[in-house]
Amino acid sequence: MWYLYGLAILAGIGNAIQPGPNSTLAKTLEQPFVAGLVVVLVSGTTLLATGLATGRLALPSQEQVTQVPWWAWFGGMLGALLICSQLFVARQIGAAPFLGILVTAGVVTSVVLDHFGWVGFQEHPATVWRVLGAALMVAGVALVAMF
Repeated sequence: MWYLYGLAILAGIGNAIQPGPNSTLAKTLEQPFVAGLVVVLVSGTTLLATGLATGRLALPSQEQVTQVPWWAWFGGMLGALLICSQLFVARQIGAAPFLGILVTAGVVTSVVLDHFGWVGFQEHPATVWRVLGAALMVAGVALVAMF
């Protein structure tokens, strides 16, 4: 299970790096939405190649598709929102404030999602320590963004 933490660390590093290349692509092409489509196409191609290479790519059955909750189909829209924020915001405010705000907003939202068990997460109470940790992140990102 320890490797999962390593994968999360690598994803976090990638999350910090990704806005730079994506916003540079948008600026160079002078077409942010074309750049966003390139990002999505490269992501899709990477997922396809990885799925084929590992033998873990299969179409779901009709029964599986019908069992998916309605809200689970909208994750891609949230991914598009993330890409658009990289293309339009990251370059203007800088890498540290952008990622700080992104991660902090994610942690604060995650505490709420965990507490209520929304959108497929198991319930994990919003203890005083979780709330304090989220509040400290808000304070930290305010320092990063202002100074």
